[in-house]
Amino acid sequence: MKGIKGLALALATLLVGSLIPLGLAEGNNTTESYTGALDNSTREIMIAGQLIDQLQRLSKLAEDRIEPIKDKLPENSTILTNYQLAEEYKGKAVNEYEAGDYYGSILDSLTAMHHYKAALSALEGAEERAHNWRERIRLEVERTNEYFRFVEKTIRLAENQGIDVSNLTELYNETRDAYKTVLDDLKAGDYEKAKADYEAAKEKKDLLDEELRKVREELAYANADKIVRDFLIKGEKGMEIAQKAIEVGEENGYNVTELRERLDAFTALYDQVKTLADEGRWEEALRVMEGNRETIIEFHGAVEFVLRKARERELNEKLKDARAFLREMNDRIQRDSKALEELKREGVDTTRAEVQLRVAVQELRTGVGLLRAGKPLQAREHFAVSLEMLHRVEEFILAHS
Repeated sequence: MKGIKGLALALATLLVGSLIPLGLAEGNNTTESYTGALDNSTREIMIAGQLIDQLQRLSKLAEDRIEPIKDKLPENSTILTNYQLAEEYKGKAVNEYEAGDYYGSILDSLTAMHHYKAALSALEGAEERAHNWRERIRLEVERTNEYFRFVEKTIRLAENQGIDVSNLTELYNETRDAYKTVLDDLKAGDYEKAKADYEAAKEKKDLLDEELRKVREELAYANADKIVRDFLIKGEKGMEIAQKAIEVGEENGYNVTELRERLDAFTALYDQVKTLADEGRWEEALRVMEGNRETIIEFHGAVEFVLRKARERELNEKLKDARAFLREMNDRIQRDSKALEELKREGVDTTRAEVQLRVAVQELRTGVGLLRAGKPLQAREHFAVSLEMLHRVEEFILAHS
């Protein structure tokens, strides 16, 4: 508080000691001649009066913005603390002005204005964070649509193979309704309720995830041959990417020891699974995969890291010319959309790729909005997701063409 008082005192001294009163510097020669003849006492009265006028306007602005949400703020809120201090100093400044203590009124007016501005600044920051939170939650809830389609597909597949999915179906319906409630809260502007309902929805999803895992495991053994073949196809592609990354890394003097270790461990596992698959021992191959889940996850995680870094470099290069990047993304989206339509006419199930393409479009739009708002770093995050989704869509198109 001493620091603020000191600042106010310095400003007041500067104002009171000046030859031209605050706010009158742009007058004509007559005004200038008049103000030059004013004594210090008269200047104090004029400055104090002008500050009271400014303070009243700032107070009204703060009141209009803060009073409606005052009861919702925590007691130790920076907004509330500064607002309350501002109100106290405003009261003192007005009383001092009316009592003829113009110098004291100047000091307390400046201090009150400082606190009003601090409160409004904190409010603007809180509003921006709240907007970002709402946008993030809205996008996250909307992204669950793809997850729910995956659950629906799992339920259909399991039912067709005689697997009991009653628990999974019940949890699916409850979780979907819980996320819909969050969206309804956001649309209604009830953000406090949205926060609470979002946490409840995540808890429901955790239960759904566990039940989904159980059903997927049952399905896995019923479709061991397909799963093992898919593992071998993806594993071979992953090994190629890892080997190329190691070669490039060694050429540039990078430490690739960890990646090579993971590649070697995965290669040994791959050879073991392939041997069993070649002999038609699908369930045994699947059990080997299940027993070495960590090796598989670590290897594919390393491959994903390599791909992500490559795509980050790709994005950095592309964003050097934002207009060209956006044109390219729009062209790819149009081209991929037509390709998926063609595959769909041929009888290919394109549901997942269509969802990924919609996410790519949404993320691109969000990024453009942030770019226009002067937030390039936040825009980059959304562009990266859009680019990743397009890569996945195009991999799907290539695999089915």
